[in-house]
Amino acid sequence: MFVNALKKVVPVRDEEVKAMLLATAYGFCILLSYYILRPVRDEISSADRGNLQYLWTAVFLVMVFVAVPLYSAVVSRFSRGVFIPLANRFFAANLIIFLGALYLLPESARPWIDRVFYVWTSVFALFVVTVFWGFVVDLFENAQGKRIFGFITVGASLGAIVGSLITASLAGVIPVFMLLLIAVVPLEIASWCASYLHRQSGREDVAMRKEEAEPVRGTAWSGMQVVLSSPYLSRIALFIALMTFASTMLYYQQADLLRDAFPDDRAGRTTLLAKIDLAVNIITIFTQAFLTAHIIRTLGIGLSLALIPALTVLGFLSFGFYPLLAVLIGVQVLYRSGRYAIAKPAREVLFTVVGREERYKSKAFIDAAVYRGGDLASGWIYTGLAAVGLSLGAIALVAVPVVAVWAITGFALGSRQETRAREVAASAA
Repeated sequence: MFVNALKKVVPVRDEEVKAMLLATAYGFCILLSYYILRPVRDEISSADRGNLQYLWTAVFLVMVFVAVPLYSAVVSRFSRGVFIPLANRFFAANLIIFLGALYLLPESARPWIDRVFYVWTSVFALFVVTVFWGFVVDLFENAQGKRIFGFITVGASLGAIVGSLITASLAGVIPVFMLLLIAVVPLEIASWCASYLHRQSGREDVAMRKEEAEPVRGTAWSGMQVVLSSPYLSRIALFIALMTFASTMLYYQQADLLRDAFPDDRAGRTTLLAKIDLAVNIITIFTQAFLTAHIIRTLGIGLSLALIPALTVLGFLSFGFYPLLAVLIGVQVLYRSGRYAIAKPAREVLFTVVGREERYKSKAFIDAAVYRGGDLASGWIYTGLAAVGLSLGAIALVAVPVVAVWAITGFALGSRQETRAREVAASAA
């Protein structure tokens, strides 16, 4: 009965239901953990606004020279059934270490603990989500992804909603750093989900099952080499870089306005940020549950990737003429919910037509180095524009043509993906 009801909402086949639900539970736990921590991290950016561009520089350096090489080395040595739970448990152990530092070190160390935690959370956010989606893309083929990725993102959004609710409810009641301990629990559950899904999800093709059980080939830097040598992956990297520009402009503007609105109220800033996250995820999950699969199938990957950038152009124009906190919150909610509900699943479909090394290592390089490199460059661009005297509204108007290029890039990239999908299908036949 449950399967029949599910099939009325999601175009899933009987043999795909179990794997889809397990992947959905995995995504729920990952985003639950992250969204408990996200408002804590973002509040630090408002409290330490003068050093935000330096924190992002540190994030980029840690990503490129520490996180990506270590991750690639682990992926090259262990199968996905080992390294995925290992990655989740590594981050859970880090949270316990942070909690111990907050308890044991003097109050004078708190600003530096905050800064290290900000950098760590930014690395955590990208890697656990990148590992999750690399795993999901490895499990499902292109045609499956178009049908069921939207539902899998529903589980992730539910986790984000619950995480936001937990932080919004508890931030003013318990010490904020106790939220770190709560976030450990879903990470451990996610590790069990990944292990079980890996054991249960072998494909019918014997050669494919053997490949899935082996480590991913290549060196720590092979992901970067493949991206630079592949026009298709280079276009994905450009799409991500342009997306980070839009996100960074909104993020810095949010930090400036929140600092002015709540000058000495850390709990107030954390609570408002959690409420923004909650609104984003409620809209996201409604869209994912009822619209995402139909939008992607109707519009195709190209128009689906171009849709949110086009709407973001309108958002920047609105904020440019009315640079108010309420307007920015509205733009943020619509931008982020559209990105997660439509652009994210459409973007993950792009990786269904590449090999396993691209799915794990190149994807990790793009999501880590390119994503954070885009953050870093955009952060300094914002700082430079503010330094020469541009107002928040003027900076938003400067961003408009760049975001328009993002829309054009998304459409061209989606068209190329659909061509590659037909080529892969013809080759397999």
